[in-house]
Amino acid sequence: MTAVAWTAIGLLAATLFGNLYHLGSKIDSLGSCIDRLETRFDSLAARLDTRLDALASRLDAHLQRHTG
Repeated sequence: MTAVAWTAIGLLAATLFGNLYHLGSKIDSLGSCIDRLETRFDSLAARLDTRLDALASRLDAHLQRHTG
């Protein structure tokens, strides 16, 4: 009876350890996805900054024409 109990405890511990290992790899994978999203967001923000700067310069030129 003792052997059965220790076998059950061992199987449970192995299952829990395997699940923790699998969860850790999933979390690492999610981290790399977040890094890729951050890169995409940074490039999008840079494009938006460029477009806003161009719009601001056009607006400044337009105001210069009308105000003197």
